[in-house]
Amino acid sequence: MRLSIQDAQREFGAGVAYLDTATYGLPPRAAHEAMLAAERDRAAGLLATAELDEAVTRSREAFARLLGVPAGRVACGPQVSYFAGLVAASLPAGTEVLVADGDFTSLLFPFAARPDLAVRSVPLERIAAEVRPGTGVAAVSAVQSADGRIAPLGDLVEAARAHGARILLDATQAAGWLPLPADRVDWLVAGGYKWLLGPRGTCFLTGTREALDALPAIGAGWYAGADIWDSIYGLPLRLAEDARRLDLSPAWQCWVGHAPALELLERVGVQAIHDHDVALARRFSARLGLPPGDSAIVSVPVAEGAAGLLRRAGVIATVRAGRLRCAFHLSTTEADADKAAELLAPLTGPDAARAG
Repeated sequence: MRLSIQDAQREFGAGVAYLDTATYGLPPRAAHEAMLAAERDRAAGLLATAELDEAVTRSREAFARLLGVPAGRVACGPQVSYFAGLVAASLPAGTEVLVADGDFTSLLFPFAARPDLAVRSVPLERIAAEVRPGTGVAAVSAVQSADGRIAPLGDLVEAARAHGARILLDATQAAGWLPLPADRVDWLVAGGYKWLLGPRGTCFLTGTREALDALPAIGAGWYAGADIWDSIYGLPLRLAEDARRLDLSPAWQCWVGHAPALELLERVGVQAIHDHDVALARRFSARLGLPPGDSAIVSVPVAEGAAGLLRRAGVIATVRAGRLRCAFHLSTTEADADKAAELLAPLTGPDAARAG
C-alpha cells in the first residue's frame, strides 16, 4: 500500500529540525523499535537466528525493489570500502581507474592502495569527457558527500560504453532519494545508514551478472555459503551461485533495524521522495537567495561556529569541506527548512553559492 509523504513523516520522532541525513539517517519508529527489541532479546538470551536471517533477506529484497534489480544480484555487507575493495582486487595490474577530485575516500582508497593501478583524478564535471580507450573503470559517487553535486550519470554511461570501460557507482548519498540507473552500470554500492535510513553497519552491492561474477570472493565466510547453516564447518568450498557469495556475516541487529526502514521508503516511492526532498532544498535556497539546484543537499558558506549555533536552536546540520551541508529528506518538513533558513540568513557569506 502506497504511503503519502505526510503519513510517512508521522513515523519519525526527532524533536529537532534535522538537516543531517547526509551524515546519518533518522530511523522510522518501527525500525528503531525492531532493533531495540533485538537487543532486548539478546540480553535475555532469546535471539532467534531464523528471524535475524529473515531481516537480512527482507532488506536485500526491499533494496532490490527500490533499485529495480533482481534480489539475486544484491550482496549484503557492512561498508562501502569492502565492496569497492573487491572491485579493486579484481582489476589487472596497470588498469586505469578514473575518479572524481575530492570524492569520498571509502571509494578512492581501495584503488589508491594498489600501487599497480593507474588512478587518475579529474573534476567531477569532466568525468564523462575524460573516459578514454585506456580507461578500465570509472569509479564515482552519484552524489558528492561534501556538497551534493550530482554526477553526469547519463553522459558517463554513454562514454563508458563507447570506450569499453566499466562503472562503479557509489550511491551512498543518492540511494533512497535519487532515481538511479542501476540497470545501466556495472556495479553500484550503497551504504545503508544515510538516505536508506538504516543503522550504521549495513551496505549493499548490486550490478550486472557479468560484472558481479568478475569479483573475487576474497572475504567469503560461512554466510556466503550456498546453504548458510550448512556452510559453517569444513571444506569443500560451497559458495552461493548468486551475489550472496560476496556477503559478509551480518551484524544481525543492524539488519533487523534496517528492513522496516527500507520497506517504508518503498511504500512512499523514490520518485515521490525525490520530489519532496528537492522541493525543500529549493525552498531553503530561495529563502537564502541561492540559485535553485537539483540536489537534496545544499552547501552554504557560513561564519565559523554556525553549526553549533544552529544546534543550540534545534537545527542539526554539519560542516563539510568548510561549508555548512544541509540535507533534506523524508522526515524534513517545510517548517524545518524555513526555521533553518531564518537562522542562517544573517550567517551566510556574501559569496554564498548553491551546489548541486
